Amino acid sequence: MRMLLFSSQHYDQESFERASSGLPMDLHFQPARLTLDTAPLAHGYPAVCAFINDELDASVLELLAAGGTQLIALRSAGYNHVDLPAAERLGLTVVRVPAYSPHAVAEHAVALVMALNRRLHRAYNRTREGDFTLHGLTGFDLHGKTVGVVGTGQIGEAFARIMAGFGCQLLAHDPYPNPRLLALGARYMPLPELLRESRIVSLHCPLNDYSHHLINAQSLAQMQHGAMLINTGRGALVDTPALIEALKSGQLGYLGLDVYEEEAQLFFQDRSDQPLQDDVLARLLTFPNVIITAHQAFLTREALDAIAATTLANVIGWTAGNPQNVVRS
Repeated sequence: MRMLLFSSQHYDQESFERASSGLPMDLHFQPARLTLDTAPLAHGYPAVCAFINDELDASVLELLAAGGTQLIALRSAGYNHVDLPAAERLGLTVVRVPAYSPHAVAEHAVALVMALNRRLHRAYNRTREGDFTLHGLTGFDLHGKTVGVVGTGQIGEAFARIMAGFGCQLLAHDPYPNPRLLALGARYMPLPELLRESRIVSLHCPLNDYSHHLINAQSLAQMQHGAMLINTGRGALVDTPALIEALKSGQLGYLGLDVYEEEAQLFFQDRSDQPLQDDVLARLLTFPNVIITAHQAFLTREALDAIAATTLANVIGWTAGNPQNVVRS
């Protein structure tokens, strides 16, 4: 089976080559994003492997189908970037990786909490310049603090377990309560109540019509003054300009982002020698109480290997007439 992997980085090539050893796969790696302009590169490939920032709208899918593509293998859990009705109309099968390593994303979220709380980013830069003073670096004990977990699937559960280990009190919001969180002592409640009671709020929900801009000016105003917000889910879960206003007023005391609503044109590329054209992101980066990472929460060896293995299993299952992890509209 020939497959073209768009948006592929060196770590993707390494993990997929390991996972495909001995399998009937002919893999080709393309660093460019899948867009209307790059879709013709997939001509003649029965399978295309796409990542989270690739474009899979109707026009792109039509080009892929016209070029002979029959399978879209997502190497991600999320599929909000795929026009599923168009895929079904064109006879394209879409498969995904429903889970790879919830610990990878959850642990990155905790890393953001710790770094923001103890100002590790500021301390690191300060000591490298020979400044060993401690002013402005005071944090708070995590023990006993109330943490709100929005979205309690596998990643939210893993995050909650870690925070419970710190001795935090857990609140949760999800339309489908997780009994394992209830066993940890978590209390489920409506989002406004969770925001009011939580010192730290971490987002782990999928992006859909309900969750789009779930955190906005109104919900930010419901949070405790000076609270911390962490987003390792999807960029569009938050209204980014509203974050800036909340940071300026002090309503939001700490912000950790691994995702950004307009990240597609920025992340996974070295743009260090170019002026940053995104004014909203540039403004966010000026705040000393903000840490932004470039969608790296998934980036562990274990997660990469699991993504590659599941993606290839999906492709082989589809080839054998036994498709797995199919996404339907």
